[in-house]
Amino acid sequence: MNKQTHRSIVMIGLVMLFGCAVGPDYVKPSAPTPESYKEMKGWKEAQPREGVIRGKWWEMFNDAGLNALEETVNISNQNVAAAEAQFRQARALVQAARAAYFPTLSAGASYTRSRSSSNTVSGGSSSGIVSDYLLSFDASWEPDIWGKVRRSVESGEANAQASAADLESARLSAQAELAQDYFQLQDLDAQKQLLDTAASAYQRFLDLTMNRYASGVASRADILQAQTQLKTTQAQAIDIGVQRAQIEHAIALLVGKPASDFSIPVMQLAADLPPIPVGMPSELLERRPDVAAAERRMAAANAQIGVAQAAYYPAITLSASGGYQSAGSADWLTWPSRFWSVGPASMETVYDGGLRKAQTEQARAAYDANVASYRQTVLTGFQEVEDNLAALRILEEEAGVQDEAVTAAQQSVMVTTNQYKAGTASALDVIVTRITELNNKRTAISITGNRLTASVLLIKALGGGWSAEALQSSTDNHSHGPGNDDKLPIGIPEKGMMMETK
Repeated sequence: MNKQTHRSIVMIGLVMLFGCAVGPDYVKPSAPTPESYKEMKGWKEAQPREGVIRGKWWEMFNDAGLNALEETVNISNQNVAAAEAQFRQARALVQAARAAYFPTLSAGASYTRSRSSSNTVSGGSSSGIVSDYLLSFDASWEPDIWGKVRRSVESGEANAQASAADLESARLSAQAELAQDYFQLQDLDAQKQLLDTAASAYQRFLDLTMNRYASGVASRADILQAQTQLKTTQAQAIDIGVQRAQIEHAIALLVGKPASDFSIPVMQLAADLPPIPVGMPSELLERRPDVAAAERRMAAANAQIGVAQAAYYPAITLSASGGYQSAGSADWLTWPSRFWSVGPASMETVYDGGLRKAQTEQARAAYDANVASYRQTVLTGFQEVEDNLAALRILEEEAGVQDEAVTAAQQSVMVTTNQYKAGTASALDVIVTRITELNNKRTAISITGNRLTASVLLIKALGGGWSAEALQSSTDNHSHGPGNDDKLPIGIPEKGMMMETK
């Protein structure tokens, strides 16, 4: 073989192996991103200044009980387990798509004994019975000339990364829901403790009223009013037990345990809120797993356009077969019994009734839908951050005013009770001021619980301790081969803004 022929064969082989990939190359579409958060105005930066939320974000609350429960979510939560299995399924689909890069090899052996009809040309055998011993080896390969396989692998890898982000979304959702339920449980325990304390005080007031009634100073109506206040408060304390039991059962579900075998002891309501690193709006696109999942699905849909367009081009297949065939076992594996065939084949669809056009249009429409879904997810992310920034800002202001209301209510109870003992105020006056005091204290507890919940929701809205670069590490061991040049942008800033709550 001369040099020119050798070069020609090599060039043809390279073209067949590394042909062009039809369809548009993926370019990440833009998304509406504000320069700053509106609700950050007026907030001072927390000290020390940190850039992003760390991985185990719940440790910011310094609650050992919460830390222990959160650690079990990743192990025992069944929704997380299902999302992890779906991620493994997506990775396996990438491997299945990548298998099309390589030729298919098969081998087989068979023995048949048959008799042909005597009324056919081949039936002229003396006995009409023949034996056929066959040992064959077959190979076929369809070179990825038009990039169909590369686009399929590209789509599969993007879907696998989206599935990895879905897994993180499920994990973050379960962790955030657990933290919310945990702090709600603390809220209910604080409400119960407050009502029990108030009931004890109301019992003492009832005893005082009965003593005054025995002395002829108080009326029967005063006793009935004091009893009504006491029993109403006791009923409210009992009613909290229903809510507490349901929240406790919800936590059991999140940590993957039967509600019948799970319980949490009475807790104290957390007093301090942690400083939460908020960062810049542009960082949110790298930190929310749902945004990353939507972006990766755009890339997968874009690659599917190339897969659809590749159907317009002819499919070229290289095939070869060989082996041994004989009518008798004695000379089956001898040299004269060998056979072989090799050659290329090309197949082009001439008419399909508009099928390929429809499939291409469907792929483009699916891509456009994913673009819209991505932008909607981004907008939703910014909304959730702004919602909880506003909630924390407003609740902090409300808490300050409510504390003043509690102080005033306590002083009013003290003054009115002294007046009642002196005979210058009625029992109804004392009861009204005590009810006002109790309601204001319960409102103060609810505000604290709402602030804790808003802190958890803000952390969730910011993506928890996750970053987009985790998508690469989750698929690095499965992303070797042609067509793997489309990676999700990474790079999380080291510093950012922080919000400090008091």
